[in-house]
Amino acid sequence: MTESFLFWPFAVMTAGAAATYVWRGLGVALSGRIDPRGKLFEWIACIAYALLSALVARMILLPSGPLAEAPLAERVGAALLGLTVFFLARRNMALGVASAVAALMTLSWARGAGLM
Repeated sequence: MTESFLFWPFAVMTAGAAATYVWRGLGVALSGRIDPRGKLFEWIACIAYALLSALVARMILLPSGPLAEAPLAERVGAALLGLTVFFLARRNMALGVASAVAALMTLSWARGAGLM
């Protein structure tokens, strides 16, 4: 084996690590100067919630993969049930998601078994 063959994997790993640690170091250096209750973070939180809700809406309205086999009514019904359980369980995310998944699985099973 040549020296250049052994050199390049380490060079690529070193460059990747350096790029990662530069951004991490910059984040640590700036974190003490940022107000987490300021307008910037409020704006970032709004953008994050908007992206998340858009992704969920896309999964419900324009699904891909196996989820596309479920009819729209089943997907919407499961999402509404999950949202209802989420609020009734005092904003418990795990219960909301679990109930939506269970509802979608039950509806899909019932449709596959000819019960619907």
